[in-house]
Amino acid sequence: MSKTTSNSPASEKESLPNQGIDNVSDARFPILPRSGWQNRRAFLKVLVKAKQSLFNPSAWSIRTKLSVALLAVALIPMSFTTYHNLQESLKSAEDSEYRKLELLATSNASRLDQLIIDIQRVAVQVSTDKDVVGFLAATNPQKQTAFRSSMQRTLDNVFRSNPDYDVVYIIDTKGRCLAATDPTFIAQNYAFREYFRFSIQGRPYVSSVIVGTTSGRPGIYFSNPVRSEGGKIVGVAVLKIKGEDIWAIVNALQAGSQSYAFLVDERGVIISHPDKSLLYHSLVPLPANKQQQSETDRLYGVDQIKSLDVPELASAIVQAKEISHTSYYSPIEQTRQMIGFAPLQEQPWVLGVNKAHAQFDAPLNELIWQNSYSLLVIGAIAAIIALILAQSIAKPIRVLTKAAQSLVEQDDFNTHQLAKVSDANDDIGQLVRVFLQMAQEVKAREQKLKQQVMELNVEIDEAKKARQVAEITHTDYFQELQQKAQKIKERMPKNDETETDYFQQLHQKAQNLKGRVVKVAD
Repeated sequence: MSKTTSNSPASEKESLPNQGIDNVSDARFPILPRSGWQNRRAFLKVLVKAKQSLFNPSAWSIRTKLSVALLAVALIPMSFTTYHNLQESLKSAEDSEYRKLELLATSNASRLDQLIIDIQRVAVQVSTDKDVVGFLAATNPQKQTAFRSSMQRTLDNVFRSNPDYDVVYIIDTKGRCLAATDPTFIAQNYAFREYFRFSIQGRPYVSSVIVGTTSGRPGIYFSNPVRSEGGKIVGVAVLKIKGEDIWAIVNALQAGSQSYAFLVDERGVIISHPDKSLLYHSLVPLPANKQQQSETDRLYGVDQIKSLDVPELASAIVQAKEISHTSYYSPIEQTRQMIGFAPLQEQPWVLGVNKAHAQFDAPLNELIWQNSYSLLVIGAIAAIIALILAQSIAKPIRVLTKAAQSLVEQDDFNTHQLAKVSDANDDIGQLVRVFLQMAQEVKAREQKLKQQVMELNVEIDEAKKARQVAEITHTDYFQELQQKAQKIKERMPKNDETETDYFQQLHQKAQNLKGRVVKVAD
């Protein structure tokens, strides 16, 4: 019944929905090419499957896992070591570069300090010269005239003693210039100048690099009070050195083609810079009171002090007390800068040596590339070694897996390939030998089990037949037949031939009946 039903047309129609599309097309329709979207869909499925396998380490092959593990063991510690050594090298190189900038700044700051000390001594000599004191202490024009020629000769000798001097002059107690090496200074009133206000109170003074109102030339003013023999302040002696000479000393200091030195005063105003357009610019906007004072005293010869707006640099360098370094972003160069600076001892100025960070980074980048190249080369060698080791470990495992699969599917496997692998003395060879022994024992046990199953089937069949015969012989019908046969057997035939023939016929009928009963039972 079941075979007839499965071969019917209806069953064929019912089985069609369960078949693949390609099978249905082959059976009922002509073969058609797949459309573009179907190809793209199949390609996307392959990509998704590859992506899932790539990001699922549990799905990787043993060779891939071993290769990744060996590479990780080799490269990760080496990468950390290389990175640590590189960072230490970069830090050491950076510290060395900053130290170099600090030493350059310190050296030039010391030169400026020594220059200031020397000029201060000259200013003191001028202020204590007897002709200068006598000229300013004279109470009438006749006495001043007696000292004028010798006093003027003293001023001229001082002026000619050093080409860095711009002008030497003396001022009375009211701020009026009475004598000078530059005639344009005579009769000018300098009472508004800070150097006059300080010295007339009995204190020596050194100005910043300011622009003269008379000459229009920048310079540093050294002033010292002139005292009479009784100790009374009778005037001020002033010595001005050229600002260009100060700039030349500062600008001569360089740490490279893209480095330069500059000088900042106590207000945070640049008083020396190789770029003259940046002179008298503040690092950050000045407070209103200082801005107003600078404009009133005409310190820098500009109407307004503009700001460069470099707070990082200003916070570190303005009125610094110790030698140090820092880095900052320059809005002018639009790059990161590194600077070492040192404060002057004689003045509240700070000299900085600036260098572009890109110039410093050039050799460091080369060092980074060298380390990266070395890491890549070593990584490539490690990858090759890892692949070879992984292949040597994974190949016997793949052979063993293939043999196990053949044993499951085909009840046999190729022992020749396993024999090569089993010769090894490592754990893989031991595993293969154990597998071969296990396979032989499994096959032997399977044969034994099959023999036992066959014997059991024979016993079951014989028991089944005995039970069926017993069921037949215990029926009432069979008992009646046996009784009839017994009665017939007890009868006495008339002759031997007739009795024998008759008994054999009855016996044959009984055997036929018994055979039909057994057949029906089967």
